[in-house]
Amino acid sequence: MTIVLQQDSVLKALSGGAETDSFLGNVVELAIVTSDHKRTMDGLLKLGIGPWRVYKFSPENTENQTYRGEAVSFELTVCFAQSGTMVWELMEPVSGPTIFADFLKVHGEGIHHVAYDCNNIPFEERIAELERRGFKKIQSGSWMGRNHFAFFGTEEDTTTCFETYAFPDDWDYPEPDSWYPPLQD
Repeated sequence: MTIVLQQDSVLKALSGGAETDSFLGNVVELAIVTSDHKRTMDGLLKLGIGPWRVYKFSPENTENQTYRGEAVSFELTVCFAQSGTMVWELMEPVSGPTIFADFLKVHGEGIHHVAYDCNNIPFEERIAELERRGFKKIQSGSWMGRNHFAFFGTEEDTTTCFETYAFPDDWDYPEPDSWYPPLQD
């Protein structure tokens, strides 16, 4: 006999009668910090996650870069793939101070953060609410001047980092620096 449990049934069973705090909203992204994004993409491709859009986030395309409350300059290789409704992100620190380089030093490679949509409330309200709940913003920036992202120091309380980000309604991902695997013409 095969038992199939539908996700909506699981969610209904888990929430049965419980009061919930809906501030975080929906999980929209799961991110891995890696020291070798190509090796990690190869492994995830074996699981059916990909193709990958590969970008450089640098001072040239990412404004308002901060690390632990200070203005900084950093560079990351950032890779995105979609699997169902979930975005997978790979973060490889290249230079400058980042929570991703810190994570590699302390923990090695692995799942680093989860991103939530916070029910699409305005970005500034998300930051204020997370800070009101006692979580400091520990890394942030604005990719292409329009995709605002912020990471919070939730690790001590939750064992992982939480992120929220906001895209404008008219956002289209720019053409990546490269695709992985390379697209066939």
